[in-house]
Amino acid sequence: MPGCFKKTLFALASLISFVSFILIVVAMGTPKWMTGKILCKTGADLVNATDPELVKFIGEIYYGLFRGGKIRQCGLGGRRSKFTIFPHMVKKLNTGLHVLIIMCLCVAIFFSLVSFGFCILNAIKVPYRAIKGPAGVCLWNFLAGGFVVLAVTSFMAAVKLHHLTERIANFRENVFQFVILEERFEDCFWICVASATAHAVNLLLIAISGINFPKIKTKTEEVNVTAEDIMY
Repeated sequence: MPGCFKKTLFALASLISFVSFILIVVAMGTPKWMTGKILCKTGADLVNATDPELVKFIGEIYYGLFRGGKIRQCGLGGRRSKFTIFPHMVKKLNTGLHVLIIMCLCVAIFFSLVSFGFCILNAIKVPYRAIKGPAGVCLWNFLAGGFVVLAVTSFMAAVKLHHLTERIANFRENVFQFVILEERFEDCFWICVASATAHAVNLLLIAISGINFPKIKTKTEEVNVTAEDIMY
């Protein structure tokens, strides 16, 4: 049986793995990975809008991995619309990169659950196989955190290098052209970053659990037995 200290560490690690699983699921299902401001360039050019008048042509956009929405401002008031990435819009994006992000997060969810199960196992008993022990827990946490990092990095590449926001904003816009004025990574993106950080914390906890701390020994008083004590 593991000691009380190791039980506490593995129990905490299992809780962190489960929290990471919840964070990834929430992030995937929420359409707020990125928000931004979009300028209706075509409308602004038609009326030669100056700086004070550009406000009438600046709308907003937000999106996640599966859906999003935008407010089009082309001089006639805001028009709200919602859209889904699959199945049509993904053809206009970098399909391979977008699918890679989703697949990485799905794999990270799997390894987070595996890490959760192995942490529970190590909190209850000492496994007889090394892969089921701390080495295995480190492996699953490393893989889960690594796939989250890969997903986050790929999303940043899609936004910055492949102009993801601009492509989404101009999807099926035959008359108006939109340019991006501002982009912000939102809560769901940072939730994934927090999930990767959680697995890094787990690696630290497992490393601490492998340290053999010196035991504190109490000095016992030596008993001197004399012949007089034996007589009595």
